[in-house]
Amino acid sequence: MKRFFAVLLAVLIFTAAYSLKTKDLVWHAADTLPIHGTLVHGDSVTYCRLPQSLNGKIRQPLADLGRNTAGIYIRFASDASAIGARYKTRAFNMDHMTATGVHGLDLYTIGDDGRWTTVASGRPGMRNTHPEMMIAQNMEPRMREYMLYLPLYDTCDSLYIGVNEGAAVKASTLDSPQKDGYIIMYGTSILQGGCASRPGMVFTSILGRMLNRQVMNLGFSGNGRLDTEVAELIAASHPSVVVIDACPNIKDAELLAEKLPPFIKIIRNAQPDLPILVCGSPMFPVVRYEKSTYDTLKAKNDWLDSFFATNTDPNLHYFPGEKIIDDDWEITVDNYHFTDLGFKRYAEALYPTLLRLLSE
Repeated sequence: MKRFFAVLLAVLIFTAAYSLKTKDLVWHAADTLPIHGTLVHGDSVTYCRLPQSLNGKIRQPLADLGRNTAGIYIRFASDASAIGARYKTRAFNMDHMTATGVHGLDLYTIGDDGRWTTVASGRPGMRNTHPEMMIAQNMEPRMREYMLYLPLYDTCDSLYIGVNEGAAVKASTLDSPQKDGYIIMYGTSILQGGCASRPGMVFTSILGRMLNRQVMNLGFSGNGRLDTEVAELIAASHPSVVVIDACPNIKDAELLAEKLPPFIKIIRNAQPDLPILVCGSPMFPVVRYEKSTYDTLKAKNDWLDSFFATNTDPNLHYFPGEKIIDDDWEITVDNYHFTDLGFKRYAEALYPTLLRLLSE
């Protein structure tokens, strides 16, 4: 027993001796490093998903959500043994999603097998508008490639990456996820990340790692309403594939029939050969007991079935919503929004189709 306590004391002393505080870190402005996962570059607001030139032209809720940093990440390389972060946020919170998912950070690195893997998350606290935290420390000090995901449901007005003294922080030389051949995914609160436990677990980011491609997350909570301005933004971009996953935010089948064809047409007129994948609505667990919800979702999916039955565009594709959940009812937070398991299943369901479209 004495030997046990002696060893435990030695471990505690060692850990204390090598545990740094954020005040010990050297800070580097993240906006000097490559920023990925956004169509917006060189704007007055660094970390945003919609250009500020759309302000006043789009609905205000959409403009506000465009400041959320879902899917945006910083790529860098470092030989640090300790990594921290300091940033400014609104500290927005939700009652069915973790603070780490809403306004935290998520650090990934490339493992020895060449695949991206999680390192640790930055936990910001519930109401801290200026979080400063140690994300990882006591690592072997060797050069690694990193990807730092930004918050899913909050803004990020400034960001600094902290490392131990003497460690380097520099732009990545490895094109992974590759910058060319990116995917744009447009949709609802689910696509934005509700309710992932941490930013790296939204299914758009999971797919980015699986496909080794940048995925631009244009998910707008409650506001994936097939706005013309969003279609025009996509049409002016140069993705390899576009995914339209807005069905859950469209009120009914009649409105879907009114808005989806013009939305697609705007993109198609600009890019005749671009693969476009339209997703149907998942049949969420709630449909087992709410008949009105079941009827509404089924009617929207039935309209999509009929629309694609007569589709003659060889580059316009359909992914039935029923394939997203199937009969697994234990993958949501509130019978609508996905847990991490649900997002993993969602990504795995879409992966073969996206891989095929990218190869074509």
